[in-house]
Amino acid sequence: MTTKDKPVSEHEPLIPSHGEPLAPIVIEGVDEEPVESNRRLFGGWMLRAVTAMAILYSAFHLYVLNISPMESWSFRIVHVTGALILGYLFFSGTRFINPEDGRPAQRWTNFAALALMIPATYALVQTALMYQMMQNGAMRIDASVETWHYGWPLLAATGLGIALSWFHRRERAQFSMPDLLLIICSVAAASYLLIMYNSPMRMSTGTSFSPVGISFAAVAGTALIMEMTRRVAGMALVIIALCFLAYVFSGPYMPGFLGYPGLSVKRFFSQVYTDIGVLGPTTAVSSTYIILFIIFAAFLQASKVGEYFVNFAFACAGRSRGGPAKVSIFASGLMGMINGTSAGNVVATGSLTIPLMKKVGYSKKTAGAVEAAASTGGQIMPPIMGAGAFIMAEITGIPYTEIAMAAVIPAILYFVSVYFMVDFEAAKTGMRGMRKDELPQLGKLIRQVYLFIPIVILIVALFMGYSVIRAGTLATISAAVVSWLSPNKMGLKGILKALELAGIMAIQIIVVCACAGVIVGVISLTGVGSRFSSLLLGVADASQFLALVFAMLISIMLGMGMPTTAAYAVAASVVAPGLIQLGIDPLTAHFFVFYFAVVSAITPPVALASFAAAGISGANPMATSMESFKIGLAAFIVPFMFFYNGALLMNDTWLAIAQALITATVGVYLLSAAVQGWFANYAASWVVRILLIAAALLMIEGGLVTDVLGIAAAVVAFGLQKKRGRAAAPHPL
Repeated sequence: MTTKDKPVSEHEPLIPSHGEPLAPIVIEGVDEEPVESNRRLFGGWMLRAVTAMAILYSAFHLYVLNISPMESWSFRIVHVTGALILGYLFFSGTRFINPEDGRPAQRWTNFAALALMIPATYALVQTALMYQMMQNGAMRIDASVETWHYGWPLLAATGLGIALSWFHRRERAQFSMPDLLLIICSVAAASYLLIMYNSPMRMSTGTSFSPVGISFAAVAGTALIMEMTRRVAGMALVIIALCFLAYVFSGPYMPGFLGYPGLSVKRFFSQVYTDIGVLGPTTAVSSTYIILFIIFAAFLQASKVGEYFVNFAFACAGRSRGGPAKVSIFASGLMGMINGTSAGNVVATGSLTIPLMKKVGYSKKTAGAVEAAASTGGQIMPPIMGAGAFIMAEITGIPYTEIAMAAVIPAILYFVSVYFMVDFEAAKTGMRGMRKDELPQLGKLIRQVYLFIPIVILIVALFMGYSVIRAGTLATISAAVVSWLSPNKMGLKGILKALELAGIMAIQIIVVCACAGVIVGVISLTGVGSRFSSLLLGVADASQFLALVFAMLISIMLGMGMPTTAAYAVAASVVAPGLIQLGIDPLTAHFFVFYFAVVSAITPPVALASFAAAGISGANPMATSMESFKIGLAAFIVPFMFFYNGALLMNDTWLAIAQALITATVGVYLLSAAVQGWFANYAASWVVRILLIAAALLMIEGGLVTDVLGIAAAVVAFGLQKKRGRAAAPHPL
């Protein structure tokens, strides 16, 4: 009899795979601010200056959102430009100098940047002169002035400044002159747009009457956004955006459904920096809901609520078999809900959970994969759902509370599936739980349950009918108040620290949303989205299921290597309209796209969350991504489940919803058993695994007949397993 054939006893003490006792768990540092490899670390007066700027940026949003609203386009321009300024202050365009490698700092780049500041500053001065002319009653600015005194100097300084920043290598604590140049260019581009969009010239965008300066400012602004995206999110999104931009001008020469009449450079760029593109839905959401919830998350981190979440998860799940992996599921789900990025959540919680999983017997690959799958699932956990739910509400017009309610059962199914996968893995490898003396005291943590109050207030306020902004603000205030009851009291210094943290955390998601806005703008202006929709309709003529599979593949491919928010924004523009034209309910269509955009973070070959986890676990990144794909397999089936059974999105009677939840949960359990090859305390044969897969798919479908057939297949599989267990048991003498 093999080890896998032996039944598992749940009550044996923990015996780590290598025989070493586990040290007591000390959970701290979860809420510490992560520092990226290209992040500058200032000191002295420079640190105080950039800290003040980050605080002012966060405070500005709270003021505008709650006290004194601004005109929407102007607010979004300031929102994006502020993120660019902070981004160029904090993030370097290339590696820092390592004192040990003996390579000298680049000096010529400083002199080149100083020379380029002349045209950049000249362009900025021209915006002030144009503003003065508009104030004096001028209806238009002379095109030659906009072209030769503003446009070309700005483009030359921006393009050369970006290239220069790639070669400028200095110490980590020193600021970059090329990046100061890019800050001036960002302000010059934004200043011109603010002037024109607050004048009658705003109405001429997209026509032959639009000022040529808008196109120059938009080209510079788009280039600055893409460079910042490269620094904080990598090349994947930038490459995709460049491909879409190339399509604008190559599309007229393409065959078939990709061809379109074409747009001139001036006409395209006079519109791409409006609410059709950069200032459109993605930036509208990032400038309101997302920034607000980033501030909320920063307040929770400053009051050490993240550490409480992880401690609570350890106390609840640590003693079960494979305890650290189950802790990872709960802790990463809670943190990922407010974090907004799968890879960022892996880094925050995985640094604690992955080493513990390895210590109790999980392989490097599995430990990283579990953390990646759990962190990714946090993006689909209501009520906050990272940031994607807010973009969905903005695009569809469906109330946010309805979206959050619809997400409940799919989120349950996802996390239940990951839990079963982890549990079966622990069972078949003979892992045990952690001892009581190695875990935080549950009784002590229950006495601190008031730390959940800010999230409870958020949920209650939303369902009482408060706006998302008002509910988020109340939750943020309550996070500070609740901290006064805990050991980590937030005074003025703590509040300022939270605002600083929020300003820095916001940089990535804001520039990613702006970059995604460029792609959305291309889709809208070229009509390529509608052509994809017609392609889906053509596939659906043969099979609606094939059309859904096609939509799934497009959503995953568009999302690979991209942060969740950008992945959903792009996929929603390309794929969702086609699904809606198939007759699918808009909420179902957008949830379908949203789920696959989220799970692209654990889908090979480009799986950001899996790669981040592999960096911590020391496993092969591709092997880790394959394993996380297997662990999160249910997430690839759940969207098809709620397409065929609307009750899973709360779109039915309560009785139908309860039936759908129960049968789908059982189906997910059977599917997990089949994938892991473990059922009824014994290793499953291929016959049993095939029966379990059939039973799972029948139960997941949700009809009465299919449920009965699924139960029958599961009973047969159970009988075969029990028969195998009796045959494997030793016979009495």
